[in-house]
Amino acid sequence: MNIPSLSMASLKERIASFSLKSVLLPLFGILVFVLLWQAGASRVHTSLGEFPGPTVVYEQWNSLVAEHQNERIKEDKFYERQEKRIEVRQVKDPSYEGRLIDYTGKPTFFDQIFTSLYTVLAGFGLASFIAIPLGILIGLNSSVYSALNPVIQVFKPVSPLAWLPLVTMVVSASYVSDDPMFSKSFLTSMFTVTLCCMWPTLINTAVGVAAVEKDLLNVSKVLRLGWVTHVIKIVIPSAIPLMFTGLRLSLGIAWMVLIAAEMLAQNPGLGKFVWDEFQNGSSDSLGRIMVAVLMIGFIGFLLDRAMLMVQRFVSWDKTQVLR
Repeated sequence: MNIPSLSMASLKERIASFSLKSVLLPLFGILVFVLLWQAGASRVHTSLGEFPGPTVVYEQWNSLVAEHQNERIKEDKFYERQEKRIEVRQVKDPSYEGRLIDYTGKPTFFDQIFTSLYTVLAGFGLASFIAIPLGILIGLNSSVYSALNPVIQVFKPVSPLAWLPLVTMVVSASYVSDDPMFSKSFLTSMFTVTLCCMWPTLINTAVGVAAVEKDLLNVSKVLRLGWVTHVIKIVIPSAIPLMFTGLRLSLGIAWMVLIAAEMLAQNPGLGKFVWDEFQNGSSDSLGRIMVAVLMIGFIGFLLDRAMLMVQRFVSWDKTQVLR
């Protein structure tokens, strides 16, 4: 009769500990941050007025939401008017085939968020597609490592601000089409992200592959596994922790690089939104920029958590503590 009561007590302790670490402490940290932010913002005065505090940022967030909703209403009415004109024309001429013109209204804050997310995932995906196989090859072959390591070390620290003009000129010169599948601004941002974010994944994958335990390598030799089977069954599972460390670092770098590239090249996205608000110089600009800053950080956090969930799913060692 005492065993269930002990188990229940232990369960309550675990629930309390989980609530403290997962809910109460994060809320406490956020509350302290907001209070410090409010206290500091009221003491900072700029040419556009007082630095935006939490209340002002919340008001600007509501304003941006309202603008997005109004823009969607305008878009719906724009297409409704076109459909009505086509219907009227078809009544007079049944052979007439109307064509809807795309809505070209100003992109809203949330449209810019979607554009940035689409671009960063495309650039990160391309970088991973290049870096993971190359990292496996480098980790398995010391000769390939010796040949490629100088190149990696030279290009790894290059700033996106240096890559951007080169990528822009190459895309402008080589991507010429009357009916392009992708816009040049998208390709420019995507390739810049790829060039800057692939190195952490490449290096960590190579290190993880090179650090596979000797016992596992010996097992592979005893079983006479083929090269492809050896990589899939032995190398990749062992290298997953370091590989995903590189992927998470690369995704964070990709997000930072993209915002900088959008600001510098004035390509569509959150970076352009921030720059446009800065150039606007209205009394609402600082608050809107702060909304964008918080959104950039929040999206970066969500992207990292998503990568962590994928790592937990594919990792063979389910007892490993991942944060």
